[in-house]
Amino acid sequence: MSQRRAITGRSQEPRQRFAEELRTLRAASGMSLRALGERLGWDWSLFGKMEKGETIGSPEVVQALDTHYGTPGLLLALWELAAGDHTQFRERYRRYMALEAEAVSLWHFAVSVLPGLLQTPGYAREVLAAGGLKGKELDQQVDARMGRRELLDGEKAPPFRTILSEAVLRTALLDTLEWRGQLEHLSEMAERPNIIVQVLPFSAGPYGLDSTDVWFLRLRRGQTVAYTENAHRGDLIEDSEAVERLQSAYDAVRDLALTPAESQKFVLRMLEEMPCEP
Repeated sequence: MSQRRAITGRSQEPRQRFAEELRTLRAASGMSLRALGERLGWDWSLFGKMEKGETIGSPEVVQALDTHYGTPGLLLALWELAAGDHTQFRERYRRYMALEAEAVSLWHFAVSVLPGLLQTPGYAREVLAAGGLKGKELDQQVDARMGRRELLDGEKAPPFRTILSEAVLRTALLDTLEWRGQLEHLSEMAERPNIIVQVLPFSAGPYGLDSTDVWFLRLRRGQTVAYTENAHRGDLIEDSEAVERLQSAYDAVRDLALTPAESQKFVLRMLEEMPCEP
């Protein structure tokens, strides 16, 4: 006879379960959100959003909560499950996100927007807001995008190459401070051993991927899939012949791009050209 499953009545959805646990622990402590914020040194409204499931916060915040509540590692483990939950992404992206998480190497080309894996929260928020997102959905998608960045962290992080059209770096954010922070972050990430950033300058002339953002994911079973995207839709391509055609176009673009060292200098020049803050 099979064992009877215990029913807790709690959510099985990772983000909601994380939010429920935060609410339960604070209620047991008898502390208000404002008092919690004062105790830990963060704006109390952040904890309110986390308890409502509007955001999952950063690992630093969650570690502080683990220490405060005396739950070493519990909240951080729940946070990791929430951050890795693909249902947080819009439905049309979920299949790609699942494949991205298992990829052993990634190649990318950007026409106008930096890849999500290299975006700062401020950059992601402004880009997503320009696409029409707002309120709770905007907060959720920014958190989801920031969670993707963990893929490039740690000793076992897969190699990642991105080629950026110069247009990507010439399309600045409206917020100058956020844009400077994004360029600095891009420069820092390019110094990691598993990340290669190249710039395709305007002087390279016409090229075969001039209207296509494309990703190539090398999967553990040896298959390579491609994903093309524009502002309105994305298409996962698994047919080997179609993927090979895209790879040939990508290789031609890589031949036109600046070397990684030249590309790093390009990004640093852009930082130098930015107006100094008063």
